[in-house]
Amino acid sequence: MTTQKVMNRWWVVVGGILVQLCLGSIYAWSAFTGKLTAASGPFQFTKTQTQVIFSVGLLSFAIVMALVAGNWQKKVGPRIVALTGGLVLGLGYVLGGLVGNSFWGILLGIGVLGGAGIGLGYVCPIAALVKWFPDKKGMITGLAVAGFGFGALLWIKLTSGFKFGSIDLTKGWTGLYGMGWTVSQVWILYGVLFAVIVGLGSIVLVNPPDGWKPEGWSPPSGATASSTGGVEFAPNQMARTAQFLKLFLTFFVGATAGLMVIGVIQLFGKDALTANGIPAERADIITGTAMGLFFALLNGLGRIIWGTLSDKMGRKAAIATMTGLQGLMMIVFYFIGGRELGLYFGAAIIGFNFGGNFALFPAATADYFGNKSVGINYPWVFMAYGVGGVVGPVLGGVMGDAKAWMWAFVPAGVACLVMAAVALTLCPPAPLKEPKQA
Repeated sequence: MTTQKVMNRWWVVVGGILVQLCLGSIYAWSAFTGKLTAASGPFQFTKTQTQVIFSVGLLSFAIVMALVAGNWQKKVGPRIVALTGGLVLGLGYVLGGLVGNSFWGILLGIGVLGGAGIGLGYVCPIAALVKWFPDKKGMITGLAVAGFGFGALLWIKLTSGFKFGSIDLTKGWTGLYGMGWTVSQVWILYGVLFAVIVGLGSIVLVNPPDGWKPEGWSPPSGATASSTGGVEFAPNQMARTAQFLKLFLTFFVGATAGLMVIGVIQLFGKDALTANGIPAERADIITGTAMGLFFALLNGLGRIIWGTLSDKMGRKAAIATMTGLQGLMMIVFYFIGGRELGLYFGAAIIGFNFGGNFALFPAATADYFGNKSVGINYPWVFMAYGVGGVVGPVLGGVMGDAKAWMWAFVPAGVACLVMAAVALTLCPPAPLKEPKQA
């Protein structure tokens, strides 16, 4: 392998990160929920309505990824599918901005179309990069999806200015909202930016040439093939294994916990902080910082760090440790979220662990069911995220409207602890009767 080829595979990483930065816009939803629920604003949505839009986006994301993107990118390559995803995502946000205060219009634009665009684009960097980096699957999947987590920080802070507690990086500029932009205008701007940036990133999203492999690396064979991605499973074969069920359920509870916090952190944080005597205006700044800095930043870092750790400690140990820590933190978060430092700390740890899901589960899918088949297999594992995206945010929204936040956080935490124990039983699947060697 020449030096140029080594450089080429890192350009694919750059393109993947650009794509994921825009797709991570779904995690910036908390930047809009406060204005959507404001009693004096044009929308006047309930907390539950805001979470329904968020949940539909997550579900559309997962369904389109599983039913369309996986097989399509296998046939035509990642570039075309990612580009299409950027255009659909951009169209969804522009439509959401043009329909005024219509709940159903926003649900269609931001939820259905926006989620579909993300679903088309998301798997493309992962599928391509696992093929370019079979020697560093955990690290590279973490790096590939880190942009998704960091994207939330970017798109949230563009609305309010890059102020983090007492640190103001854009002194004198209070974001698009401070300039008088409405939510609808922000969505239109974001839609245009998403289409352009994803289009640029998709240019370098290509698969390696047939037969290519990193210098000094040999495909796994023999006894190690079934645990390091050397045996290729078709989706229907994967679905019949206990490993698939365990990965699915563990991913589901991790997604439920993290997505619930993303959807309601501003709503829960404001309720908890104001109940402790903090003025509403100050509470808005604190919750924005908790999500826009601590959760978003650690979410991105968690993808890289957990992915890299899993290459060293093993996928099973990493998944079990991450899920167990998340369970403990979800329970603790309810009790400490009413204080500024507690909200920051909880958001950081939950974001860190939540981000790890998106490095560990695609890497585990590649390990157990084949490196070359991850593009068609991981979307089905990822359906757990779609289901969690309905259960978590809607649970949070309903309990928020009922002023019973404890019954959102504690059950989610207990479920994570249970599945952490289940994850400890993960092991390579039994060999296929007629395995296809990579």
